[in-house]
This record gives sequence, C-alpha cells and structure tokens, in this order.
Amino acid sequence: MKTESIDRVLQALRVIRDGGMVILMDDEDRENEGDIIMASEAVQAEHINFMARFARGLICMPMSRERCER
Repeated sequence: MKTESIDRVLQALRVIRDGGMVILMDDEDRENEGDIIMASEAVQAEHINFMARFARGLICMPMSRERCER
C-alpha cells in the first residue's frame, strides 16, 4: 500500500475517532459507491437526518445480541 493511501486511512480514522463522518468508497470494479460511516457512539439525530436526506440509501446500525433481544 502506498504511503499516501495509508495517510488517508489514518486521517479517516482520526475523523471517526473525533465523532465525524467519512465516505468510504468501493472499488470502481465493485459497486462503485460510497458509504457514510461514523462511530455509533457519536451518532446524533442530525447525523441520521443528513444520511437519510443526502445519501438516500440504507442506514445500518450494528447492535449486540442483547440489545436486539430487548
């Protein structure tokens, strides 16, 4: 992996760690789309609204088994 690529990954991780959103792009030969990702601990209503309004796709949220069973 090139240094530039590693630097971009590290920058994205810093943004996520600080509660921000990043766009993770698929390869052109795959689906050629981007996914907005962020740390679930930082998600607020305005983030969900932004994703629903501008990204227009599925909004996925990881949950533990215990949380799902509640």
